[in-house]
Amino acid sequence: MLPDDRLLAKPFKGRGTATRILHRFNKEGRERIDDGWPADGGDEDAEAPPVQTQVTHEHAKTILSRNDSPDLPFTWSINPYRGCEHGCIYCYARPTHSYLNLSPGLDFETRLVAKVNAADCLRRELAKASYQPSAINLGSATDCYQPIERELGITRSVLQVLTECQHPFSIVTKSSGVERDLDLISLAARRHQALVLVSITTLDPVLCRKLEPRAAAPHRRLLTVKRLAEAGVPVGVNVAPIIPFLNEPEIEQVIKAAAEAGAGSIHYTVVRLPWEVNPLFQEWLQHHVPERADRIMARIRDMRGGKDYEADFAHRMRGHGLWAELIAQRVAKAAARNGLARRPLVELDIGLFKRPQAPPSEAASRQGTLF
Repeated sequence: MLPDDRLLAKPFKGRGTATRILHRFNKEGRERIDDGWPADGGDEDAEAPPVQTQVTHEHAKTILSRNDSPDLPFTWSINPYRGCEHGCIYCYARPTHSYLNLSPGLDFETRLVAKVNAADCLRRELAKASYQPSAINLGSATDCYQPIERELGITRSVLQVLTECQHPFSIVTKSSGVERDLDLISLAARRHQALVLVSITTLDPVLCRKLEPRAAAPHRRLLTVKRLAEAGVPVGVNVAPIIPFLNEPEIEQVIKAAAEAGAGSIHYTVVRLPWEVNPLFQEWLQHHVPERADRIMARIRDMRGGKDYEADFAHRMRGHGLWAELIAQRVAKAAARNGLARRPLVELDIGLFKRPQAPPSEAASRQGTLF
C-alpha cells in the first residue's frame, strides 16, 4: 500500500506517470499536501496540459556496455538513448535516470539523452586489437526504436556499422519502427548474424495504452513479427513482464497470437520493481486498477519471498515459489502446444567478423591531416 498521506498526481495523457518522484540520491524531499484548492487555481477535473519531450544530444566516450549478469544471454549491449519515451510504468531501467540527477518518474520518459556519435564510438571500439567479437544486444535497457529514432536514426547508423563489419547482433523492441531497417537486418539474418525479440505484454489495446502509452499497439507488434518472419529474420516474442491478475490471464492468448504471426520462439519475465519503480508502479495501480492493487502486490510478493523485489540473479527474472512455478508451467505448455521453441532458433555467427578501420578522433578531424 502507498502511505495514506501520499497524494496521487493526476495522470498525463500519453505518459506512464505524472509523478516526478525524487531519486534515491536526493538529499532533500518534498511532500504533496492537499489544501483543498485546485493545483492551478482552475478546475481540478480539467485535463493537465501535455508535457513536451526534451532531447539532449550527448557525445559519448564509449558505447559498448559489458554485461556481467549471469542471467542475461549476451556479453555486450548498446543503448543509443538514455530514458525512453514509451513510458512503460514497469520499466526496470527507470532508476538509471537517477545517475543523471533526473527523476525516474516523468523525467525518464520526457527528458531524453541521445548518443549522437554512437556509430563512430562503435567503430572505434570494434577496431581495437583487444576486442573479441561476441553478439551485441541493442535495446537491453531502453528501446532503441523509441519515437525519437525516427528523426535521429542513431540505431540505424549503429546497424550500418555492424552489418558492414559482419558483426552479429540481437534487438529487443516493442516498436514497429524496427521494420524500417529490414534491409540491414535481413542482410545480417542471411549470414546467421541477426535475431529480433518483440515484446508483447498484452493483446488488450486499452490496457496497453495505460501500461505502455507510446509503444506500438498490440496488433501492430504482431504485424511486425509477421513482417520480420516473412523477411527471413529469426524472430521471437517476449511475453514481458507478466503481472499477476493484470496481463497474466492472457499468457496463453499472447503465445498463440505470436505463433500465428510467425514467431519461432517464446520468452518471458515476471514484473520486477527495483528502487524507484516500486512506488511508481504502486501509484499506477491505485490510479488504474485500485480494486486489484492489493491483490496484485500480494501475488508479486508471493514470487519475491514476501518482498516487493529481490535483486539476486537466480530469481529476479522469473521469481520463485508456487506462483512463479505455475507461470513457468503455463508458458512452457502454451509454447509446446503452439510449436514454439523456448530458446532462439539461431546461433549467431561470430566467425565472419571483419575488424573495421577506426575513425579519426574528433580532435584529429578538426585539425585535418598533413597528407
